[in-house]
Amino acid sequence: MRPEAAKPRTTAPLVLVGLMATSLFINYIDRGNLATGATQIRADLNLSATAYGALAAGFYFAYAFCQLPAGALSDRIGGKVVLALGALLWSVSTLLTGFVQGFAGLFVLRLMLGMGESVAFTTTSKIIASNVPKAQMGLANGVIGFGYLVGPAAGTLIGGMLMARWGWRPTFVLFGALSLLWLLPWSRVRIHEAKPATGDAAPVVTLRQILSRRALWGASLGHFAGNWNWYFILGYLPMYLEMQRGFSKEQMAEVVSSAYLVNALAALAAGWAFDKLIQRGWSPSVTLKAPLALAHLAGLGCMLAMPFMPIGACIALLFVYEVFLGFSSPAYFMIPQIMGGPAAAARWVGMQNMMGNMPGVIGVFFAGVLIDAGGGSYGTAFLLAGLVNVLGLIGWLAILPRVAPVAWERA
Repeated sequence: MRPEAAKPRTTAPLVLVGLMATSLFINYIDRGNLATGATQIRADLNLSATAYGALAAGFYFAYAFCQLPAGALSDRIGGKVVLALGALLWSVSTLLTGFVQGFAGLFVLRLMLGMGESVAFTTTSKIIASNVPKAQMGLANGVIGFGYLVGPAAGTLIGGMLMARWGWRPTFVLFGALSLLWLLPWSRVRIHEAKPATGDAAPVVTLRQILSRRALWGASLGHFAGNWNWYFILGYLPMYLEMQRGFSKEQMAEVVSSAYLVNALAALAAGWAFDKLIQRGWSPSVTLKAPLALAHLAGLGCMLAMPFMPIGACIALLFVYEVFLGFSSPAYFMIPQIMGGPAAAARWVGMQNMMGNMPGVIGVFFAGVLIDAGGGSYGTAFLLAGLVNVLGLIGWLAILPRVAPVAWERA
């Protein structure tokens, strides 16, 4: 009698999550380089604030509208392959940015960067839902959150220092080349991939079923409001501190990277805390909704006050905002992972992330228009960012129902 063939071993969840967090760390360094080098790039290419806003919006346009194809492709050929293809595209586009000579070339490369980076959250959510035990899902999302939130900290600090010494072009080339190295360890991982059902063993979850869920729309509205604030800070804070508050490139890099580091550490702590609270019997709804609501309240107060406060108070408010934002970050993707499950997490996150990233398309561009219209003042852009938090409170608290797995066979 022949022995039963041994099942192929899969990569340990800790290693898998660590590699995915590293990919998002790289992802956010590469997308944030434009903001870090904004003053140099604008001067070198003779760009207005509106043109800079168009560059930022170009990235988010491609990033947002590629979310659904990325989710569907992840279900069809697997998250591992799709994440590798995306990493290759965003690394090459970052490298080539160091050679552009004008707005048009830079705009095309920002579109390429957005296309490549669009796969990150759909693939990681699918892989986490399929490979990480539910009792460790909070920590997994906390580690992922730490990765993408510490990316801007490292990118702003290291990139700012490199740009101050060598300029923005060599820095983009260096970061793009280093990003490609991540593909080597990722090519060796072995994972379980939940595929769409082809028989009667499990339900096939359609996009129409996902779109019919009230929870999707509540989470998407909350995601939209949170990203409006986060992308405004990510895209304009370095330039604001240099051009409005008189910071040097080095001073800006130190303050902004420190704030982003606090954000990342708060996300890591939150992921661990969410697991513990749910294991102790706390409702996932209370555990996840409360920090999201608090983050919007903090964002409302901090965004309204920051541009009008003395510089010391402004920086203090920035750190307060980053703490609350970081503590809410794992909840953004835990909710669709819990509710959608392995069969629907990729496409749910694709739809939620597409709508949640509309601020990158309209918000960062409109902020540039407001700054130019105000003669270089950032006050109106901060005011709008603060008021958008009201939408977040409505989405998470009024529209999103109880956080629990969806019974797709009855949906």
